[in-house]
Amino acid sequence: MTDSAVSPAPTPRRTADQQSGNPSTPTVTPTQHSVIEDLLGILTGTFLVSLGLFLLRTSETVTGGTAGLALLLSYAIHLPFGVIFLAVNVPFFALAVSKKGWDFTIRTALSVSLVSVMASLHPAEITQIHVDPVYATLVGNLLAGMGLLVLIRHRSSLGGFNILVLIVQERFGLRAGYVQMILDVTVVVASLAIVSPLKVALSAAGAVLLNIVLAFNHRPGRYTGT
Repeated sequence: MTDSAVSPAPTPRRTADQQSGNPSTPTVTPTQHSVIEDLLGILTGTFLVSLGLFLLRTSETVTGGTAGLALLLSYAIHLPFGVIFLAVNVPFFALAVSKKGWDFTIRTALSVSLVSVMASLHPAEITQIHVDPVYATLVGNLLAGMGLLVLIRHRSSLGGFNILVLIVQERFGLRAGYVQMILDVTVVVASLAIVSPLKVALSAAGAVLLNIVLAFNHRPGRYTGT
């Protein structure tokens, strides 16, 4: 779910007015995020993701990516989600270092750790809650997608598949959301071994919603901040 997270900001496309020398249209200059902005962005993104995953757990559904895989494993082996999520992501950190560099890897490790910790925060603070499974699944995936988008904007990710899809996007120009969707569907289908077919179908719908958020909002060249 699904993983600098954004490739270096490309030179903004010049309009016809700019190319002809007309000064009426200003040139867009990429703006560097400050350390404080990045930290607040990562905290915001991880909070949204963890809250979304909490809603998914209340409905006993899954989503895609390593977050969905960790949810699925938590239903099967009854270990805390946070512990499983951190363990699943560890092998991908080596790939992140070699392909994305230390800055991205450290940010991603921080994001994964924060989600793992926050995963135990919501159940402790929100008790005796009943949420309709359809609502919980759709809203949970929407929150997770928005949180992941925030993390990507601040050159971070949730590790795992996110790292792979961002590398594919940078190398081959394929949108991260669409590549992530293929991987996510694979995880959701695998959940048939543990959860009911109805919840698998609901999980698939939620995973599609999450990746639509990424596909429509994370396009190379659209965002000029770094």
